[in-house]
Amino acid sequence: MNYIKQYFAFDELETNFRRETLAGLTTFVSMCYILFVNPSVLGASGMDQGAVFTATALASALGSIIMGVFAKYPIATAPALGINAFFSYTVVIGMGVSWQTALAAVFVASLIFVLITIFKLREKIIDAIPANLKYAISAGIGLFIAFLGLQQGGLIVANKSTLVGLGSFSDSATLLTVFGLVVTFILMIRKVPGAIFIGMVLTSVLGMLIRVIPIPTKLVSAAPSLAPTFGQAIKHIGDINTVQLAVVVLTFLLVTFFDTAGTLVGLAQQAGLMKDNKMPRVGRALAADSTAMVAGAVMGTSPVGAFVESSAGIAVGGRSGFTSIVTGFLFILGLFFSPLLSVVTNQVTAPALIIVGVLMAQSLAKIEWTKLEIAIPAFLIIVGMPLTYSISDGLALGMISYPITMLAAKRGKEVGPMMYVLFFVFIGFIWILNVK
Repeated sequence: MNYIKQYFAFDELETNFRRETLAGLTTFVSMCYILFVNPSVLGASGMDQGAVFTATALASALGSIIMGVFAKYPIATAPALGINAFFSYTVVIGMGVSWQTALAAVFVASLIFVLITIFKLREKIIDAIPANLKYAISAGIGLFIAFLGLQQGGLIVANKSTLVGLGSFSDSATLLTVFGLVVTFILMIRKVPGAIFIGMVLTSVLGMLIRVIPIPTKLVSAAPSLAPTFGQAIKHIGDINTVQLAVVVLTFLLVTFFDTAGTLVGLAQQAGLMKDNKMPRVGRALAADSTAMVAGAVMGTSPVGAFVESSAGIAVGGRSGFTSIVTGFLFILGLFFSPLLSVVTNQVTAPALIIVGVLMAQSLAKIEWTKLEIAIPAFLIIVGMPLTYSISDGLALGMISYPITMLAAKRGKEVGPMMYVLFFVFIGFIWILNVK
């Protein structure tokens, strides 16, 4: 136990086994919905949902454990939302590409991902982002997470006239979210240890008592077979032989690249792990998610990357890789306790996401708002992430505007060469994804 304590620098990070374990559990509870959402989304493409469930659990576990052991960060990995919808609805259903070929495209993109990680290109890009924009990324992700929570909990709903509006408080599910939010607020303000996790548990119990959340009929079930999807990506690499599919590979690569970069920076800022505007061991963190992406493609799931819900575990006090190791092993256990996971509904996780959004928004105070050349790109990142429903799109808005505003302020020499490169890269990124 002492070796583990020393390896993860518990004393230096002012943490302990109890806090790290609770943080890992909180992260898992916050993100375990992906075990059910991902099979549903990829199932629309014709993939076997049972196999996707298993692939999702194993890929998430592998990436999280590697992240914990190798990179020592409290950041878990899992198949990313959004890009899985692109996989099913745009590539497979929209373009008429088979799901096997789409998986092959993910596999090719993941191999490129590994190469640019080995050559430290991703590391150089993350280090080149100015401190003010890193604070903006953290705050933007916070608003994005809060918006997700408000939406999932029914507090914010679609509105034909105004795009979004306030949800109905006559809905018992929405009221359950409000209960969880109020309880968690009180526990946080009273500085009760593990407040977020306790709030989740109390919300789950109340939900079952009032029958908003179904009571599981059993606790244990066998893990579904991987056979229907395992290895299909490798078998169909030869199908990547058209310009259209090359663009698909590039899209998988770019979206995962920038989503992961933004998420890693934001979470490291939240945890207070940035040093001199750099993320220590960032190369190892990038290697962890690259490995998970390759493994995920082989097993049968869409791109894997750092998961933004890791912020819930960080908010509870997770500071070391032990947090993500706990999360990883819980994903393995989740293979056999899937009926129990059904208790963790949107109403249970929504309050945690909203609270985390509040905590991450504290980065706003560190941005130089009085300098317009800084304030404009920072603001575009912050509002862009929730309003476009995409971390990478919000990042693009800020990265494109930053060199322009700095040149206008006659501070162009302060913009590093990599930021000018990113200016053109993000213009291409926006063009590929949004220009029809």
